[in-house]
Amino acid sequence: MIDYHDREWGTPVHDDSKHFEFLVLEAAQAGLSWSIVLKKREGYRRAFSDFDAAKVARYTEKRIEMLTRDSAIIRNRMKIEAAVCNAREFLSVQEEFGSFDAYCWRFVDGRPKVNRWKLMRQIPATSPESDAFSKDLKRRGFRFVGSTVMYAHMQAIGMVNDHLVHCFRYQEVQKPRVCHS
Repeated sequence: MIDYHDREWGTPVHDDSKHFEFLVLEAAQAGLSWSIVLKKREGYRRAFSDFDAAKVARYTEKRIEMLTRDSAIIRNRMKIEAAVCNAREFLSVQEEFGSFDAYCWRFVDGRPKVNRWKLMRQIPATSPESDAFSKDLKRRGFRFVGSTVMYAHMQAIGMVNDHLVHCFRYQEVQKPRVCHS
């Protein structure tokens, strides 16, 4: 958990495969603790074809059944079926918007929403943006994408900076990244 926080959580993501990875993992986490999911992350990576949405979209009923017996992941049939369904919808969003990244960042006007929380208890479970994001995904056919799940997604991929103001990561995730071509 510490390594995940210190290196990954809240860093702005603009890679579609990372978006899909977090959608799968956060849906799996619904009703469970994030630490359980993080411990199974490598199992998910293997089970869900390195989070390749195009491959996951082609999973058959036989493959889904096999995954319900895979102890390396959370063996909840509804969550596994949702990952496959969401992969198909993910591809539709990519086709419509050019990328899932372009689609999702519209919910925060293309830049991270920076909060200024001083205490953990101040951090909300949802926001108007996660409500809108969730509603739109559901309208498109996505599953396990309630507002709380989507707020967690927004936090994880840096659409929202919910690091506490005294956390070293608060300023770090706001630094612009230089791209070298």
